[in-house]
Amino acid sequence: MSAPPAPARQPEVPVAPSCDDAVAAFETVYRAQVGAITAYFARRCSEPQSVADLTSETFVQAIASLPSFDPRRGTARVWLFGIARRVYARHCEQTSNGRQAVVALAGRRPLADDELEQLAARIDDQREGRALLTAAQRLSDVEHGALELVDLAGLTPREAASVLGISSGALRVRLARARKRLRTERELT
Repeated sequence: MSAPPAPARQPEVPVAPSCDDAVAAFETVYRAQVGAITAYFARRCSEPQSVADLTSETFVQAIASLPSFDPRRGTARVWLFGIARRVYARHCEQTSNGRQAVVALAGRRPLADDELEQLAARIDDQREGRALLTAAQRLSDVEHGALELVDLAGLTPREAASVLGISSGALRVRLARARKRLRTERELT
């Protein structure tokens, strides 16, 4: 009698990372990027509570959209800056519509004194960045974004291009134009 045939080998199915692995991976990303995301908001807001709220909202949205993150499309840093830009745009829209006051008061956790001091220090640290952003207001949105993401946030031109949804070549051209315009304006004053 011969041995029964071996069962057909099933192709290996990739196993989704465990919940613990996903939490650990996100914690690593959070720890590596929270400073940059906080600085992004500190350049825009002078109120520590707003900086904290916007930073928190960015990471809450990142957690919610974690399943859609595709590392082949860009780094976690680029992904987070894209989320932060949308969070800030929505914040500006809500502020201009007056809805933010009701929402903010309903869900705001008061910051402890030490947290307020830390965020106030970060806001002070971003004073030069705010001055640059103020000077860059006359630039186009893409030039303004390129200048901020590369020169202030430290993204590579390729990463910044991904956040802004343009090609790397176009970003480099816009960045060079923005820097030249700002230099020219500074020389005239």
